[in-house]
Amino acid sequence: MRIGFLRHGPTAWNAEKRLQGHTDIPLSEAGRVMAAGYSLPEAFRGVPAFVSPLERARETAELAGIENATVDPLLIEMNWGDWEGERLPDLRKRYGKEMETNEARGLDFRPAGGESPREVQARLQTVFARLNDLRPRPERCLLVTHKGVIRAALALAFCWDMTGKPPVRLDWSALHVVRLDADGTLEPDAMNVSLLP
Repeated sequence: MRIGFLRHGPTAWNAEKRLQGHTDIPLSEAGRVMAAGYSLPEAFRGVPAFVSPLERARETAELAGIENATVDPLLIEMNWGDWEGERLPDLRKRYGKEMETNEARGLDFRPAGGESPREVQARLQTVFARLNDLRPRPERCLLVTHKGVIRAALALAFCWDMTGKPPVRLDWSALHVVRLDADGTLEPDAMNVSLLP
C-alpha cells in the first residue's frame, strides 16, 4: 500500500515560527490560497483519506478537493505541551544546555508537558495497522496531517533516530509517499511529489 502524507497549509503561527502542537490554529489567507491550488497526483485522487481533527488540516483537505476524508484523532500534531505558542530559538536561549541535551535525544526529545516523537510513532503504528485491516485493502491512502507526524513517519520509514540531519530534505508543500507492507513495515517510496497543477 502507498500512503501519501500531505501537510496542512500555512497558518499565522507558521509564519511566526511558533510551535502549534494541539493548539487549533486555522489556515492563514496565504494557507487557504496554497491549499486551494493543490492538485493531487492522479494516483491519489479518490482514494481513502484520513485527516487530523485540527482545523488547519481539515480545511486543507477540503480546499484541496479531498472528499469524504475521515477524521482520525491519532493524526493530530505532536503535543508540544507547555511550549505551544513558543519559538524554538527563544526556548534554546531560555533553557540553554538543558534544551540542547533534550534535542540531542532525537526520538525521545520531549517538550515540557508534551509528547516525544517516539510516542507519535506509536500512534502512527495504530493508524498503519488499521489501514492494513481495511477490506478490501486499498492500494493507496491519503493522510492529511502535520509536520511533526510526517517527520515521525519518515523516521520510521528511513530508520532514522531523529538525531543529526534528516535523511532527505522535505518540501512541506509537496506530497510524501511511503510504502506500507502487510506486516507493518514502512519504507520510503517517493518524497517531494509536486502538487502543482
